[in-house]
Amino acid sequence: MGMKARNLLDRLFSGVGVLAIVVMGLALVLILAPIFSRGAGAYIFKATVEHRRMLLERFERGNAEALAAEAEAVREARAPVYAMLARYAAEDLAGLSGREKREARQRLEEVEDILQELFGPMPGAATPVLPRQQYGATRWDRAEVKLDRLLYVETWDYSDSGSMGQQVLKPRREEFAGTALEPLFGYVETHLEAMLRPEWTFYWGFLTDSSFDAHIFGGIWPELVGTIYLTLGAMVFAVPLGIVSAIYFAEYAQEGRLVSLLRTCVSTLAGVPSIVFGLFGLAFFINTMHVSRSKSVLAGSLTLGMLILPTVIRAAEEAIRAVPHSYKEAAVGLGAGRWRTVVTVILPAALPGILTGTVISMGRAAGETAPIIFTAAVSVGKVLSPWETLTQPTPALSWNIYNLCTEHEAVDEIRHVQFGMAATLVLAVLLLNLVAIIMRARISNKLKG
Repeated sequence: MGMKARNLLDRLFSGVGVLAIVVMGLALVLILAPIFSRGAGAYIFKATVEHRRMLLERFERGNAEALAAEAEAVREARAPVYAMLARYAAEDLAGLSGREKREARQRLEEVEDILQELFGPMPGAATPVLPRQQYGATRWDRAEVKLDRLLYVETWDYSDSGSMGQQVLKPRREEFAGTALEPLFGYVETHLEAMLRPEWTFYWGFLTDSSFDAHIFGGIWPELVGTIYLTLGAMVFAVPLGIVSAIYFAEYAQEGRLVSLLRTCVSTLAGVPSIVFGLFGLAFFINTMHVSRSKSVLAGSLTLGMLILPTVIRAAEEAIRAVPHSYKEAAVGLGAGRWRTVVTVILPAALPGILTGTVISMGRAAGETAPIIFTAAVSVGKVLSPWETLTQPTPALSWNIYNLCTEHEAVDEIRHVQFGMAATLVLAVLLLNLVAIIMRARISNKLKG
């Protein structure tokens, strides 16, 4: 092969490499940008007076005097709405009978339900049991959605026989034309800000508060703590066992059929689907070993530890093999035994690579869902104390993201919670990787210096 052909191939491979890096970077941006942009809405948003009332009553945070003054102003702004409802019920509705009255009553109840979602219980009504019914719209973006539902009725046009129907939004005002309730819709649309008083806020409590009413209110503190428990528990199990196994493979094992079989087993475990590890953890750690009576953080940590163990072994073994052979020769020449050489010379030199593999494994353990479904995770729970982790299950970010996106009854109301959890989890994994990079660089510099 001529020199020109070699140079051309070198440039071609370099260009392909640069293109691959650019494509990966763009893919990463396209994936993470929506997560972080929408996840930021869980922390930074326009909070209404209902949100401030909820924080004061549930978490005892806020200025009670300022909130009382706000509540009085809001009460005055909402008074005409309730007056129109009362006048409609006393005058227009009372003058109807039979089927017309039932239909009018049904339309009125729809309006009242939406107004309760916006402003909370009607004056004089009994306090509802569910917290979500005790407060109105706590976020301005959701209030705007509810306003659209108040102003328009969703209908379907089937006039075109060749289609499956077309959605049509019909002004709800037309249903109450000529009645005392007709001005209500224009009034609410015009004075909604005065009735909810939205203000930009940074809700740091999303990270430190516990949730209540199935994540309708509050934060993700129990899920965050549960994720930390599970991740640290997995590392406590996997890292020592993985490093010891790597030392055996790299320094003590004699190549043969048994060692080849063990390496094959490790490689096979690295490719086993995570859901299989979850079933294994349920069958072995809970039903056979009885580490706990049912789901627990301990069982989940052991399962996650088994999941990441092959990664830790491979990363540690490669790091140990990458240590220059001259280090071992120098230690042996000074009279050090094999174990002393491994502990005092090889492991410190291999520490940057071992640390990198360990942190990558931590990121995977933090983000896994399937292994903890059967062994550790619950949808709702409190923050566990360290000794409760041996017997009790816990919420976790990965499982709760899946659960809130697929099984929650008010999935549209808590989109900000879903994306906030996802953004927090991704950010935690990125921070772990950043810490690994910084620590590896510092350790490498100390070894060189």
